[in-house]
This record gives sequence, C-alpha cells and structure tokens, in this order.
Amino acid sequence: MKIADLRQRLRAHGARPGHEERVLRNWTRALPLDEGRSRPEDFFPLELRKALPALAEEWRALARLRAEHAGEDGTKLLLELADGQTVESVLLPRGGLCVSTQVGCAVGCTFCMTGRDGLLRQLGSAEIVAQVALARSKRPVKKVVFMGMGEPAHNLDNVLDAIELLGRLGDIGHKNLVFSTVGDRRVFERLPRCEVKPALALSLHTTDAELRARLLPRAPRIEPAELVELGEIYARETGYPIQYQWTLLEGVNDGDAEVDGIARLLAGKYAVMNLIPWNAVDGLGYRRPSRERAEAMSLALYKRGILTKLRQSAGQDVDGGCGQLRARTLARQPRPAAG
Repeated sequence: MKIADLRQRLRAHGARPGHEERVLRNWTRALPLDEGRSRPEDFFPLELRKALPALAEEWRALARLRAEHAGEDGTKLLLELADGQTVESVLLPRGGLCVSTQVGCAVGCTFCMTGRDGLLRQLGSAEIVAQVALARSKRPVKKVVFMGMGEPAHNLDNVLDAIELLGRLGDIGHKNLVFSTVGDRRVFERLPRCEVKPALALSLHTTDAELRARLLPRAPRIEPAELVELGEIYARETGYPIQYQWTLLEGVNDGDAEVDGIARLLAGKYAVMNLIPWNAVDGLGYRRPSRERAEAMSLALYKRGILTKLRQSAGQDVDGGCGQLRARTLARQPRPAAG
C-alpha cells in the first residue's frame, strides 16, 4: 500500500487537505489519528471522525510486531506485513531506526543473508512509513536510515515518497533521513530534485572494481572512483557528508592495499568512512575480522586524514545481521505436507 492510497481513503471520507495532513502527521508520530489542539468534533467532518478508528486499525496492520530480539547494541524487530510477508527493522542507539524497503533483495551481496532468495516484492511507501510508526509506539525515533532489507534504489518512488512524508510531517530532520544504496545513477539524478533531500550512504566495501563486482554481483557497474565523485557532487549540493559503508571481511577487504585505496579516493572529500565488522552468518564463507585488526585499519585511515568511524554491527550478539532473524523464523515454520 502507498501513501497515495491512504490519502485517497481519507478524501473518500470527506477529508480536506488540512484534515489529511493532521491525520498523516499523527500517524507518523504514533499518535491517535484524531489528536490535535482542537477537539475532533470541532475539526474533522463527521464522516471522517466515524471512519478514523477503522482506518487506524487498517494502518496498524500494515506492519505488526511478530518478534523482538534485544541486543546490547540494537533491538531487532521482525514485522509482519498485511499479506503475511515479513521484514526487519532495527531500533538503534540514540533514537535511530533502520527500516526495510523490500522483501528480499536483487543485488545479491555475497556476504548478506537478505539477498539469498532474491527479491520477493517491493514495499509500498505506506509500509515503509508504518515501520516508523510502529517503532515510535515503542520509543522516540529521531533518525531513520533506509539500510534494512532491500536496495532502496530498486524501489525508488516508494522510498522517496516515504522520505518526503517523514521529512515534511514526521518531525525528522532531512539530514537524519539516510538513503543507503550500493550506487545507482538514478539516485544521483533523482535525489537532488527532491523537496526533502536525504543524507546519502554509499555501500563501497572495496576500492578494487573487480573485487566489488564479485562481492556485489548484481550492483550497477560503477567504478569506485566514479561512485565517490558522484557522491561528492551530492555532498556539496546538500551540505551533508557522504557516509561510506564498508563491511569488513577478514582477509578480503581489511588489508593495507585497501587503506591506501580509501586514502586516495577520499582525500579532500566531504565524507565519513564507516567501518562495520561483518555480522557472522553460517555458510557464507566469510570471517569477521578481529577487533584488533578493525581498530588498526581505523587508526591507519585516521592517520591518513580520513574521518573514520568503527561501528559495531547492530544485533551481532543475537545473530541480527540483515535478513538473519527473518531467515531463522522462516526455517522454524512447518513445511506443508507433500501432496
């Protein structure tokens, strides 16, 4: 379901623009749909007032909590959509929330669980915002990162519609809406034209084009150097630094050659490098580097003048890497009997 569908439902019950905006604002903030300074009977048309309880229940059904796993660095939420499909969100420290944009993913990153089954379906813009509404029913949310299941660039219209609503009515600063992508030329064309311009996170993972093609087999073929240049243009237009994402894989992209490559590509750029030790997943053939190796790489980049943050992968202590909770839950479900 899309935000446009919600608006149409409101209009069908007599909502005018002011009514529509209040209801959507309340929804994004996890407030009763009829809350406001004036009494509902003084503000909303009678038909709309009568319809709001049923609409509220419909909108809650867009994303219902199915399982919750608390970890030291984040709480993973498994959410069930109205059609029974499931996606993951993560409550991050300091009021952050990571949301999903697709069920599954077509990029097929070889170190990620989400893409193992490919893309199952897109999330509608309302389903994306519903994850924020649900999270806010549990605690405040000040920042939303579109880094969960799926590649936002492959669901661009719905993701940008969700960003526009959250930035206009959801009380979230534009720079605290973070669009994460492996890199897609459509992103660099569309985002600068948006009314709400999000911050941009680019999944780089390596400065070696051939290695990147193996790690991200179905990502658009953009050379790392060009990807950084495209990011730099957007950073200078918006005033937000590009957040480069780098999943650390032991013996793959944590060596001195990569330190040299990062220092060369990001020298003088308006950028932050986020080093993220890999969230271990059985059967994918990678290893998480030691804390000492990750710290050494971070320090080496700092000494080369690159602003670097060494992050802990949220949910590591509960196997909470992207797609793991969903996969584990599906594996426990009984299979239908043969025949």
